[in-house]
Amino acid sequence: MEDASGMLLTGGDGQRFRFDAGTLCLEFLLSGAVEPWELLREPADLAAWVPLTRLGIEGPVTVGRGDLTAARRLRAAIWRLAVRSAGAEGVPGVPAPIEDPPEDPIREAGPPEGPIREAGPPEGPIQEADLPVGGGEDDLRVLNAAASAPPPVPVIGAGLERGWAYPVTASQFLSAVARDAIDLFSGPRAARVRMCAGGNCYLIFLDTSRPGARRWCSMSRCGNRQKLRTRRS
Repeated sequence: MEDASGMLLTGGDGQRFRFDAGTLCLEFLLSGAVEPWELLREPADLAAWVPLTRLGIEGPVTVGRGDLTAARRLRAAIWRLAVRSAGAEGVPGVPAPIEDPPEDPIREAGPPEGPIREAGPPEGPIQEADLPVGGGEDDLRVLNAAASAPPPVPVIGAGLERGWAYPVTASQFLSAVARDAIDLFSGPRAARVRMCAGGNCYLIFLDTSRPGARRWCSMSRCGNRQKLRTRRS
């Protein structure tokens, strides 16, 4: 049975499937970390995307000046850290993230057809000294700067239900994302970050399964495709 958790995505071939990124910061990559999937092209896009996340924000979201650029920079930093944690750094075809400012060129070359990736993640959390020269320390600074802002404020209603103080600002949301990323990449769960093993699928997720054996973005998509390939071979 298909897991009802996660976000409903549409692949380039039109197939709809559910994908659970496992944690907020990796879920944020679904806003379009790489081309051609960019969804955050103007401030209204960010305001509309925040309520789709696992935070359960149902009220208004305000986006201030500079928040869209901050969101895209944070997302690019998380992408690079996640790719490295997943053991996919330097793997042919893995795309570079969309960058801001816009004058930074975006690499749009399509990934080649390739075999299923078997490279495993590195042991232990990422340390600043382990990051590649020329951008690694900047990514950590981006995370720290975003996390320094106040996060969304939780409230409890008359019926003892949990909610948020509205409006939630984009800065608060990005703080929550950055704090989640810091918790993920600085701890033991970093070894559970995976990139889908399907050919030409670059969805990244946190493997929360007990045995730590999840390989696919979704069994209804890349998992089933691999099963078909195995049967035909």
